[in-house]
Amino acid sequence: MTTTPARPGHAAYAACRALGLDTRGLASLRNHATAVFLLPAENAVIRVSPSDKANDVRTTVALTRWLTGQGFLATEPLFQPVQLDAYTISFWKHYPQDERAQPPAEHLGALLRQLHDLTPPPIELPAYHPLASLRQTVASSASLQQGIRTWLTETINTLLHAYQGLDSPLGPGLVHGDAYPGNTLWDGASTVGLGDWDEAAIGPRELDLANTLQGVRFGRTEQAISAFTRAYGYDPRTWDGLPVLIAIRDLHTLGAFIRRADAGDTQAARQLQHRLGTLRTNDQSARWDTF
Repeated sequence: MTTTPARPGHAAYAACRALGLDTRGLASLRNHATAVFLLPAENAVIRVSPSDKANDVRTTVALTRWLTGQGFLATEPLFQPVQLDAYTISFWKHYPQDERAQPPAEHLGALLRQLHDLTPPPIELPAYHPLASLRQTVASSASLQQGIRTWLTETINTLLHAYQGLDSPLGPGLVHGDAYPGNTLWDGASTVGLGDWDEAAIGPRELDLANTLQGVRFGRTEQAISAFTRAYGYDPRTWDGLPVLIAIRDLHTLGAFIRRADAGDTQAARQLQHRLGTLRTNDQSARWDTF
């Protein structure tokens, strides 16, 4: 029986050792919903997910292999995932960004146009269920006050009812599920790929557009949004269902901050309170911080 590593970093190291990989320089990149590490000696990125996500991770690896086989520029998996008692560890090609600025939004628009035009993948993907993980997080949180918990639960229910009634002009199909410019990566001098496929599913294609438009909260400009929609070839701002998807995206971003606040992260707790305050007062112009 394998011994459960105490922390994601220990799990990443143990998985590397199991595969005979060079662990020199193993370093944390971020620890948000998924812990991510850089393995410079192997030009690899390691993603450490909870063991209950094992099937999801395997599906993500299969999907990205199919996408790259179709000529789509998705981040490339390197090995089969490694299962330890508490974690599922996957390995991905590293794409050094060399301090370059984030790829402009129009690159994502072009990538999504290509993605949405692909034939259906030969991989069973779930239907997109918005806010499912947030509902669980809200229910289990130890730090949320009861009034906030009640407001979030009622708001989730209202948005899900509205979502079920949406009439999608673009129709259902393969969606990335977390497509925004921050998940694009330079691959060489001028080529851009799309990463973080954990939420890929079958759903209304407008989902992948709403995520970028919601970015006005993080300083995304009207110019960047217009360049994005031109590259995609459709502007959802004329569709009356867009506010529902943006509101869903707003709430979706709270999940990781609730979990971090529960773990004692005071910076995340302050940002969570700021976001909740602006949402409860319907302040759509308030800026949110990312970290």
